[in-house]
Amino acid sequence: MNTETKVKISNDDLIKSVESKYLKEINMKSDSSNTRLEVGDILRIGYTIYEGSKERVQYYEGVVIAKQNRGLGKSFTIRRSVQGIGIEQVFLLNSPKIVSITKKQSSKVRRAKLYFLRGLTGKATRLKRKFQN
Repeated sequence: MNTETKVKISNDDLIKSVESKYLKEINMKSDSSNTRLEVGDILRIGYTIYEGSKERVQYYEGVVIAKQNRGLGKSFTIRRSVQGIGIEQVFLLNSPKIVSITKKQSSKVRRAKLYFLRGLTGKATRLKRKFQN
């Protein structure tokens, strides 16, 4: 008989070992020392888009209204207003298409999700700025 020892690996450990290859280090540029991505931040995301055989970097700037932390599938939703119409886009944090993330401003919020901004227009959508000490 074969005396092989079977090593039991939990599902969580197996998932973490596979995902660790694909996680990338997020280098976020910020005016302040705080570089964590939080709800209420105003971010400028640079991501690559492909037009035929060419590729270029396009920037998207808006307020983070939601974030989801699910291992490799971490994502965040950014909302901006273009000509009075609200546009939301979901970005995967570990996506290879994201070139840069720059934090423009932090805002003081008391909610985990800022979905109430969808019903507001104009100056009502402004959030109170959070200053770093």
